[in-house]
Amino acid sequence: MLVAGALVFHKTPGPADLRDLFQWWHWTPGASWHAPLGPDSSVDGIGDHPVVQIAFEDAVRFADWAESDLPTEPEWEFAARGGLQGADYTWGSEIEPAGRVMANRWHGEFPWERTSKSAFERTSPVGSFPPNGYGLNDMAGNVWEWTSDWYTHRRAFGVPPSPCCDVASPRSALLEESYDPEQPQIRIPRKVVKGGSHLCAPNYCLRFRPAARSPQMVDTAMSHLGFRCVKRPK
Repeated sequence: MLVAGALVFHKTPGPADLRDLFQWWHWTPGASWHAPLGPDSSVDGIGDHPVVQIAFEDAVRFADWAESDLPTEPEWEFAARGGLQGADYTWGSEIEPAGRVMANRWHGEFPWERTSKSAFERTSPVGSFPPNGYGLNDMAGNVWEWTSDWYTHRRAFGVPPSPCCDVASPRSALLEESYDPEQPQIRIPRKVVKGGSHLCAPNYCLRFRPAARSPQMVDTAMSHLGFRCVKRPK
């Protein structure tokens, strides 16, 4: 396994034990941002999709090159809400208002059944769904997005598990606090990722919400993980 590669999602042939994620995540040598599903794949024809297979350092290097930054977690959440404070989703409080699909997410039983509502098997072109109140696309679903904040549980800050987007008071954690306490033998720090992805389903991962957050080891690239940059005033 000591070769360059990344994790690629594959549907299971039938219902699966949701406690065993390696039934659908497969370590794939040769998978990278320009070959997102492995060495026989490419990004030809999907240049309008979000980039995936991006580890944290990849995102930082690109942001530096583009003279921009990765957003902090509160900045990302503030932007995702689009001015709708307290709403469950980036578009409001109903998961599908008037039956309209509002984000690229999983429809059906994860990780094996996709219904006809799932128009995309994997990522979708940017702009396939309505933007939020700030005109931002795909702040929910499609791909998870890196933030610059180290991950620690919100209770470590005394913050209740409810929507929070106070940009003036970011929940700063330290690198040492970001290690997974359930895996003490693994000393790889974790950053916060936001937004959920096309693999999020209500029966497994209802995380295509502004308040939702997840930890991600900085060295790991996956076929549903990307990023966006933020431009700051000089």
